[in-house]
Amino acid sequence: MHDDQTAMLDWRDGVIPVSTRFDDPYFSLNGGLEETRHVFLAGNDLPARLRPGFHVAELGFGTGLNMLALALAAEGHGPIRFTSFEAFPMSAAEIARALANFPEARAIADPFVGAWDKGARLFTLGPLAVEVKIGDARDLLPAWEDQADAWFLDGFSPAKNPELWSPDLMAEVARHTTSQGTAATYTAAGFVRRGLAEAGFTVERRPGFAGKRHMTIAWMGA
Repeated sequence: MHDDQTAMLDWRDGVIPVSTRFDDPYFSLNGGLEETRHVFLAGNDLPARLRPGFHVAELGFGTGLNMLALALAAEGHGPIRFTSFEAFPMSAAEIARALANFPEARAIADPFVGAWDKGARLFTLGPLAVEVKIGDARDLLPAWEDQADAWFLDGFSPAKNPELWSPDLMAEVARHTTSQGTAATYTAAGFVRRGLAEAGFTVERRPGFAGKRHMTIAWMGA
């Protein structure tokens, strides 16, 4: 894999991976796992909605922390499908180093890290059947022949990575969402909310995590 297709990282304080391409950290040490639960799980009314065959999709795989949080929440609800789109994948060693900050997630991560290190992008993690699609979501998503019941929209900051939040891509997210599907994201940027609304979602701002003013949830239908 060419260097321009992999993550380019600095490590803040030796523990927080920061994308040098987008000048944005992958997570906050201020409750990163709890933020995932607040934004992406609760924002999609999970695990309450989970059922066998439920399909979660994600823009921005990063360290896999959201996937691990879902795996922890989905015990007893499986099998659950999880598809993520990632343009610049981290190495297994980088992922393991980052996840060391989150012992609860790291405790179940070995099958994932081991599979990732062998180049596997299709693997099982507890109740999850995982597929990580490597490449630009703007190219991959239009060709994807599936739909998700819930979306985790977790690209880098819209100010740093606007391509992953464009109206065209939000329209593709909507096109690949089931009729009762939902989406959640940590950002409440106006152009993101407008893009989701124009794509057909009903959009609502909610209180963000730990002092962040707002996040966004969205759902199909009225």
